Amino acid sequence: MRRREFIILVGGASAGWPLTAHAQQPRPAIGFLDGQTFDPYLMTAFRQALNDTGYIEGRNVEIYFRSADGQTDRLVTLAGDIVGRRVAVMVTTGGGAAALAAYATTTTIPIVFVTGVDPVTSGLVTSLNRPGGNATGVYIFQQVLEGKRLGLLREMMPGAALIAVLLNSTNGNFQTQLRGVQDAARALGQQVSILSAKSEREIDVAIATATESRAGALLVGSDPFFNNERDQVVALAARHAIPAIYEGREFVMAGGLASYGASLADAYRQAGIYAGRILRGEKPADLPIVQPTQFEFVINLKTAKALGLNVPPGLSASANEIIE
Repeated sequence: MRRREFIILVGGASAGWPLTAHAQQPRPAIGFLDGQTFDPYLMTAFRQALNDTGYIEGRNVEIYFRSADGQTDRLVTLAGDIVGRRVAVMVTTGGGAAALAAYATTTTIPIVFVTGVDPVTSGLVTSLNRPGGNATGVYIFQQVLEGKRLGLLREMMPGAALIAVLLNSTNGNFQTQLRGVQDAARALGQQVSILSAKSEREIDVAIATATESRAGALLVGSDPFFNNERDQVVALAARHAIPAIYEGREFVMAGGLASYGASLADAYRQAGIYAGRILRGEKPADLPIVQPTQFEFVINLKTAKALGLNVPPGLSASANEIIE
């Protein structure tokens, strides 16, 4: 074989090597751990943001989903299963317990969390600006907004002598929420009744109790479990004809009267962006914790009409979104 023919043959073969090697490379994988039950609406927001960073599930990235369905004692086992699949990044949602379980399971795999628990005081990161370890994500401090929600509800229902407040006593932010509500109630001169629920049955009982005590309105506290069960909560409020305010727009879209808080969909989008950036090589230690800077007040006028309420014009004017 002449030298020139040998060079062409070898050159042509070598051109195919990188393509073959690339085809054999496994796709990177994301482990997604939810402390509650997956929400299709929020997962769409996550996937879209991930797509925007160049990663499309089933094409150039795999996603392994694990859900605890509210059973926090399963989280460490589920996190261990995800770690065993050698994922490139783990995303956690559905409460701070999921993030803590992931953090307890691995100190090397990058973690992107969406949590309402302070990530500094809980030990997930060393600071909000420079997380410093293998975890970063979104801190949604909805629990400090309970007083604001109480004030908005009172504006909508100025004649309510008693307002019931539904909280989850097992929530790590329970004491913060309770203090926020009590401080706001004292400032407003509003009588409140604190109710607690941590199961579907207890939600039924709590809302029935609010009705029996002649509460004129209901504040549903920020909690991953309540968000997971929002269809039940909204349906019970409608059945008992009790005006209620919630933490997020998703409740109002499901038929709730009003909501005030940060957007959960935006939080999931940010988690998708961070997951994509980490897959591209960035380190969680260098990605600052994202905190919401804008909060949305949403009113469902169709629900207000069904309840026989006339929303004050000033309050309607201050809403970010009106659903009719």
